[in-house]
Amino acid sequence: MPLSFRLAPDFLAGYRTKKVPWGYQDAAGNSVGEITFLRTYSRLKEDGTKETWVDVCQRVIEGMYSLQKDHCKDNRLPWNDARGQASAKEAFDRLFNLKWTPPGRGLWMMGTPLVNDQRNSAALQNCSFVSTASMTKIDPAKPFAFLMEASMLGVGVGFDDKGADKDFTIYDPHPDTDPIVIPDTREGWVESTAQLINSYLTPDKKSPVFDYSKIRPAGTPIKTFGGTAAGPEPLIKLHNHIRRIFKGRGGSKLTRLDIADIGNLIGVCVVSGNVRRSAELLMGRLDDETFLNLKNAKAFPERNSYSQKNPGWAWMSNNSVEVCVGDDLSRAIEGIALNGEPGVIWMDVTRKYGRLKDGINNKDWRAAGYNPCAEQSLESFECCTLVETYLNRHDDLDDYLRTLKFAYLYAKTVTLLPTHWEETNAIMQRNRRIGTSMSGVANFADRKGLPVLRDWMDKGYDVIKNYDQVYSEWLGIRESIKTTTVKPSGTVSILAGESPGVHWTPGGEYFLRAIRFANEDPMLQLFKMAQYRVEPASESPDTTSVVFFPIKSVAKRSEKDVSIYEKTALAATAQHYWSDNSVSVTVSFDAKKEKDAVGTVLHMFDGQLKTISFLPMGNAVYPQMPYTQITAEEYEEYTMKLFPIDFSGIYAGMAADAIGEAYCTTDACEIKLIKDNQ
Repeated sequence: MPLSFRLAPDFLAGYRTKKVPWGYQDAAGNSVGEITFLRTYSRLKEDGTKETWVDVCQRVIEGMYSLQKDHCKDNRLPWNDARGQASAKEAFDRLFNLKWTPPGRGLWMMGTPLVNDQRNSAALQNCSFVSTASMTKIDPAKPFAFLMEASMLGVGVGFDDKGADKDFTIYDPHPDTDPIVIPDTREGWVESTAQLINSYLTPDKKSPVFDYSKIRPAGTPIKTFGGTAAGPEPLIKLHNHIRRIFKGRGGSKLTRLDIADIGNLIGVCVVSGNVRRSAELLMGRLDDETFLNLKNAKAFPERNSYSQKNPGWAWMSNNSVEVCVGDDLSRAIEGIALNGEPGVIWMDVTRKYGRLKDGINNKDWRAAGYNPCAEQSLESFECCTLVETYLNRHDDLDDYLRTLKFAYLYAKTVTLLPTHWEETNAIMQRNRRIGTSMSGVANFADRKGLPVLRDWMDKGYDVIKNYDQVYSEWLGIRESIKTTTVKPSGTVSILAGESPGVHWTPGGEYFLRAIRFANEDPMLQLFKMAQYRVEPASESPDTTSVVFFPIKSVAKRSEKDVSIYEKTALAATAQHYWSDNSVSVTVSFDAKKEKDAVGTVLHMFDGQLKTISFLPMGNAVYPQMPYTQITAEEYEEYTMKLFPIDFSGIYAGMAADAIGEAYCTTDACEIKLIKDNQ
């Protein structure tokens, strides 16, 4: 089914010869932004060629405006083609010039048949949350089924362990000999897992015996999302592990540890099953010693194993404690100082406030938790729609305020399209929650100062609220309960050469950016010919190589140059003036010098943030880190050694398909994924 909205061909033709302003040009004049685009987001087209940036911009804008036009036509609302063309052209131009972008999922899926033909927005949703408090006696597996299916669609999922408060008894299911054939579908994987969980948590059930023969074998291409199938093995392992959790425990109660294990094991199954982006957040209680020790290898060695034969599953989720302002956080500080966890989530501030500047409004009183990156408060079964803007890509405030119109409109447009989950749609269409984010915040503050940053945030927020009123009226839908956020950005910010979200870049002004490529990727030979440093990946040398790109950025400081207090203060500034959702911030700190400051920071900023997590930097250096600082002299040496690369052959089709985002949105998570599944 063709898209209902198309940009004029002569308009598009004018951009096909324009130079794309990719970010992070390296010492050879090649752009890491373009290389990241080719590796991560440029899909193979039907004719075998790779999408160019113009192709992706066209697909995104035409998909976005088709959804608006379809909504208006379906609901007999006014639609003006001339105004639509004028708006779409400006949205395209600002996207082309990387003043805004959809999140990675939008770059990957907007304008595709899965979204626009099937009328399903699930593939565009960044993240979600489900509370196990929604477990029922009839269907206790329901929240786990949602977690699994959303994860299989590449949606990050937050969950909690509150189902343990509902007094579920574990039963010994009756033996069954009639095999259940699992169909080769996403639904088949999810339903079989739910059936197995329910057999232990509801009385008088049979223990299901599964036939996995219909599941496509390992190595089979996956058409919809790309990549290849992993075969039935990950699902078999998940089912066997669930059986081990419950075996011989008839009559005992479901515990918080059970819930954590099942949720994490589902995530491991999904990642092993070749969904490249599947992240989890687990929320627990501050007074629960078991929860605080979930990533303690001494307390839970099997959960935290990193052996190839028996890999653990604790790594699958970021863990955070739910607290209120004024709570004594001393029990969590030791773990935070040791390994950065747990994160801290103030649900009282979350429910009472939008932007902290605006005072209590209680709009989000139903919020139950957070998504894995902890920038979006969510109700149980709710998903979130995000979009990105890049501060340093703009000439002045008026230029930025204009970009906010189209970024906001992208996110609001996605809310017009339902998912296939009825319960989710009921919440999302009531809340219309979106998250217009900004990246390059730290670099902008260093360049122009905090007073200018506060002004841009404050005026930008007012503009978005005004747009929301105008466009919600036009579209005949509710205004959004919340509209702004700061997300981590991940690889999308690399396209624009921006520091991610509110974080300072690890590399600073001069650094080597390490990027991993499959050994069969045709681009790898180009890097070798251009004399880049290429090494076998330490964690998987037979299948993966690491290429090092020397970068001179606009950053004035690296994260190592900024104190734990200043990093937290910048996040608090964004929470006060910009984000009515939350600010995703992972405060890195010197493990030796600043360890004792963690408690002080939490006390100082109590009530000024909704979420925070920490990451000890230490002095340890692991092989092939994503960012390695270099000197100006070393950078100049690279300019004399490396050669520019002609990527025309890659665009012509001598290339691998795009790999999509990693299962999380940070470099640490990318590394961890490779390590844990080697």
